[in-house]
Amino acid sequence: MKIIDGKELSEIIKTEIKAEVDGIRARKENIPHLAAVLIGDNPASRSYVRSKVRSCEFVGFESTLIQKDSSISEAELLDIIRELNENEDIDGFIVQLPLPKHIDETKVILAIDPAKDVDGFHPINFGKMAQGLDAYLPATPFGILQMLERYHIETSGKHCVVVGRSNIVGTPMSILLSRKANPGNCTVTLTHSRTKDLGAEILRADIIIAAIGIPNFITGDMVKKGAVVIDVGINRIDDASRKSGYRLVGDVDFDSAAEKASFITPVPGGVGPMTVTSLLLNTLKASKLKV
Repeated sequence: MKIIDGKELSEIIKTEIKAEVDGIRARKENIPHLAAVLIGDNPASRSYVRSKVRSCEFVGFESTLIQKDSSISEAELLDIIRELNENEDIDGFIVQLPLPKHIDETKVILAIDPAKDVDGFHPINFGKMAQGLDAYLPATPFGILQMLERYHIETSGKHCVVVGRSNIVGTPMSILLSRKANPGNCTVTLTHSRTKDLGAEILRADIIIAAIGIPNFITGDMVKKGAVVIDVGINRIDDASRKSGYRLVGDVDFDSAAEKASFITPVPGGVGPMTVTSLLLNTLKASKLKV
């Protein structure tokens, strides 16, 4: 069994991005600029956005953070998005999800200029992705593709079972791994809460993508010997032995699954860091396309 170390891989890729940005700076060209909009005080969202800002600093990007109270109106948020769309200094931006319940997330996503949609959520980018056209890929699936490619994990002809059908991870992941590409060329089964005998479906998989949002849901008895296990889940569970009072676990029971897997991602330190790195790659791409 080999650990797919997302933290280490993300540092390698960020170092590559930094070298490219150093070259851009030496040529006195425009430095890539990423903006983030954070609404409210969700601890996980705050932590994630802080990580994005730190990563921008490391690679040499310009970054802008716009923070607003959760009481902001939908109209006010849409005004911020319009201003970012029109700001020529901003190459790409993200609106951190989830948003307060009184704000329509779909309306917000649709308001983002697809050319600056470095999260890859806009239907235009999603549609281009589905047709195999050049597009900004959703950050988490893009990160998983990087992991599979950089760890030289064979996907062609393999049976991949994706657990979870969200528009952010599960559905785009199923599309990307079924494409005629590398990584890709998988036979993909997209499973969800209504799938009958889910455990049996997972057990058939050569590659498992777990994104169902249930702590330790996938156990070792659901994992075929030699399977590749990619755990997207990040769940807080109570742990009185920790100073914080909790610990983070994935959707996969790591210890039992690791006994069967050929490759497996840990939580934390697996897919999470790669999501941020993919956002940087998309922003670098946006900056180049603008030239």
